[in-house]
Amino acid sequence: MEEKKERNWIERMEDTYRLVLMNDDTFEEIGTYRLSRLNIYGLIGGVILATALLVAMLIVFSPIKRYIPGYADYRASSEFIELNEQLDEIESQIDAQRVYTENFKKILVGDVDTTAKEGEAEAQFDESQLNVERIEEDEQLRKEVQLDEVRQVSQSGTNQNREVIQSARLEHINFSAPIKGEISAGFMPEKKHMGVDVLAPKNTAIKAVLDGVVISSDWTLETGNTISIQHPNNIISFYKHNSKLLKKTGEVVKAGEAIAIIGNTGTLSDGPHLHFELWYRGKPINPSDYVIF
Repeated sequence: MEEKKERNWIERMEDTYRLVLMNDDTFEEIGTYRLSRLNIYGLIGGVILATALLVAMLIVFSPIKRYIPGYADYRASSEFIELNEQLDEIESQIDAQRVYTENFKKILVGDVDTTAKEGEAEAQFDESQLNVERIEEDEQLRKEVQLDEVRQVSQSGTNQNREVIQSARLEHINFSAPIKGEISAGFMPEKKHMGVDVLAPKNTAIKAVLDGVVISSDWTLETGNTISIQHPNNIISFYKHNSKLLKKTGEVVKAGEAIAIIGNTGTLSDGPHLHFELWYRGKPINPSDYVIF
């Protein structure tokens, strides 16, 4: 009985049916199709299989797989690696810019230690060693050492002469006075006062001491409206506590050209004046030695 039922089921699957398409108004036969359950099930299964294969191919061979959670590790993507390298490079540039900004800010507020600490080595000798009998080789060695000392002294003298020449060149530069007035506080690097304070009437124009390019024109909490100019020969001038800045960063200025207005801005100012600084080769110098206020 069970074998007969199974055969009857298969036979029913293979039974054919005729699908006739007719015009509803004229009853004209448009088309006739012979179908069976087995054909219909096979067609449906084929469509499902083809759809599954198409979806699988889209996932494997197209970027769609990146949007499927858990399918692919995004860290293995070449784009992610490239973006990560660019981010590291940007962070390095930001760190370098931060260090530069902090160092430049220290120069603006005068927080620079200019005292040089040099260690002095003292040689101690035992007096008993002075009575050693000298030999010919030892005498020859002593002469060579003395010649080396002479050469060192000669080179040291040459370096000192170069420093004198460089200083003389700096003194020969014709600095224009940034402002005419009375000096209320002088150059005191030991007290972190890297320039001079000059008193002048209200609304007096501050002028550039030399030709140059404005490298900073901004406001800080300590020095208020501050402007700095890069001049030839590694000279930088700073003008602090101004009420108004007349030049912007990047502008070219001439000696004697107005760049700011005297003021009383910043926490380090207690009255209208100009705090003026001169830096030569990265070190502050006394402006009163080169400028007549």
